[in-house]
Amino acid sequence: MIVVFSMAAALWGLGALMKMPRSARLYMIGLLYIGVLFIQIALPEGHPLRLATGESAALWILIGVFAAVAVLYGRVVKRLKDRALVKEKADAPAVVRGDSFSASELERYARHIVLREIGGPGQKALREAKVLVIGAGGLGAPALQYLAAAGVGTIGVIDDDVVENANLQRQVIHRDQDIGLPKVFSAQAAMIAQNPYVDVRPYHRRLTETVASDLLADYDLVLDGTDNFETRYLVNDVAVELGKPLISGALAQWEGQISVFDPASGTPCYQCVFPAIPAEGLAPSCAEAGVVGPLPGVIGSMMAVEAIKLITGAGQALKGEMLIYDALWGETRKIGLKPRADCPVCGAARASAAR
Repeated sequence: MIVVFSMAAALWGLGALMKMPRSARLYMIGLLYIGVLFIQIALPEGHPLRLATGESAALWILIGVFAAVAVLYGRVVKRLKDRALVKEKADAPAVVRGDSFSASELERYARHIVLREIGGPGQKALREAKVLVIGAGGLGAPALQYLAAAGVGTIGVIDDDVVENANLQRQVIHRDQDIGLPKVFSAQAAMIAQNPYVDVRPYHRRLTETVASDLLADYDLVLDGTDNFETRYLVNDVAVELGKPLISGALAQWEGQISVFDPASGTPCYQCVFPAIPAEGLAPSCAEAGVVGPLPGVIGSMMAVEAIKLITGAGQALKGEMLIYDALWGETRKIGLKPRADCPVCGAARASAAR
């Protein structure tokens, strides 16, 4: 039996080393289990293979039953969590706000209100806006802080991670005393402490296909501050389907980039620009390649600025453009972006809209 468990551990470790999906590794271990069970049932007692794999079919059947129960329990829990997200969103208490600002709010937002491009109507639009931020890490931290400070009325934040010591070099919304706390709750506490007039909705879970559409449908626009391409593609797919503007930022060592993707207004979507996930090693994560601490603050703050511009109608958003900031040499540049007619996400929808 020890031999079988050692083989299972080796398969799992090899799969992890090859960066195989968790489901594929479980599939390999399942095949190993079926092979062992076949040996126990088909071969006669005393056979060397039976002796090497535990000698008892009943024991392996019992292990299989326990594993099946564990998998079923995990799926039930996941389904309940996904349902809870939808219910949490539906049951979230609406913040009751009057038509006019209080004296404290007028003083708080005075520097916005005197701006010609924002003014009172723009500040009211911010208060009535609903913005969803995907990720409460490097990019999400400054974006959340400035959206709250700016008076965006409802801010959702979804992240399944907890605060770690290694985060504090750049994720400045979290504090040392928050280590071990879910990032969404740490961020919520900081945002409410900054501005008690905003409604912060934390979702401590991973964004999945099951809940993405229901969640994004409740918000006016989306900020994507994630660090993996699978989630970026999922967010883009759902944002295009729902016609929601998507503000996307990315980081790499000393360089950051930001763009606004909004195919509903004729611009490309994220997959138009990045049609496929980069090959292994071409786009290492911050944990692998490193990132200078203030850089997420720069790009995350720019994401908040783009959100404010979209909500208030001020200026010109980065639609059809990507701004690239090189912190090492203090340089910025813009590149133009065009939709792809063959884009599997927005190409067909744009063609049918043109007809």
